Amino acid sequence: MKPITSGLAVGRTIKEYILITFGLFLYAFGWIAIIMPAGIVGGGVGGISLLVYHATGGAIPMAFSMLAINGVLIVLAIRMIGVSFSTKTLYAIFTMSLAMWVMQTWIPSSPEGVLGLGGDKLLSALLAGVVCGIGVSICFAQGGSAGGTDIIAMIINKYRAISYGKVIMSCDLVIIGLSYFIDAKIATIIYSLVVVGALGYTLDAVLEGSKQSSQIFIITKHYAEMARRLAEEAGRGVTLLDAQGWYSGQETKMVMVVTRKAESSNLLRIVREVDPEAFITVGSVMGVYGKGFVPLENVAKGGRKKR
Repeated sequence: MKPITSGLAVGRTIKEYILITFGLFLYAFGWIAIIMPAGIVGGGVGGISLLVYHATGGAIPMAFSMLAINGVLIVLAIRMIGVSFSTKTLYAIFTMSLAMWVMQTWIPSSPEGVLGLGGDKLLSALLAGVVCGIGVSICFAQGGSAGGTDIIAMIINKYRAISYGKVIMSCDLVIIGLSYFIDAKIATIIYSLVVVGALGYTLDAVLEGSKQSSQIFIITKHYAEMARRLAEEAGRGVTLLDAQGWYSGQETKMVMVVTRKAESSNLLRIVREVDPEAFITVGSVMGVYGKGFVPLENVAKGGRKKR
């Protein structure tokens, strides 16, 4: 059984990295093919990199700026707060820079852009926000993070009780405001705010389903094997509750698991493999706090829920 389960775990990991890569290339496409031709900017490290690109007359590609800025932020975070970054996060940061370089190299530069939307700034801003939002949400859903202003928020939150959301919003407003010193147009700031708003809305909408949680109760004769498999393969905490059948009078254990809705299908697959005759109930729950979900300290501070 171990070789099979190990193979499944490797397969899932490969799938996660493929999806992270796809999401980041989609995110890069939104910047290079939509935002850049429209002459607007956005928030985060992408916005800073685009400002550097315009300020240097295109001498410094966005990919180099993004990699350099994220590298500096990672070093600061490690030195100041001792945070450790997951392999997926580091992979996402390097892949995002690679995606930017590939897109900026392959996509021809023109005022109209490859989609022909250069003249319509509002449509470009809305479409860019949606495309980038979908791309980054795919990355988040697989456990990846592109770093950027999230790292700044982590550093500030270590020393000041300021929520993640406020820090990131403040960073975005500053970055967008700086665009005025490049082209001196208020319209650019307005359209850039539309990008940030559309991206945030899309991100929340796409991730809403994955953030919802399910509480699953499982009644099975093989509760020990069930609990072991769920803990090892699903990576979720398992609780055994004392139970007794009313008709049979037999005492047994009931398995309880709380998991993300997006992970429910994998969990139910494990249940079927262990005991196809298991009795299962699945219910939706709200406000799941603690390890593996929303940290309690974030709730106490009113901070943004980490994805």
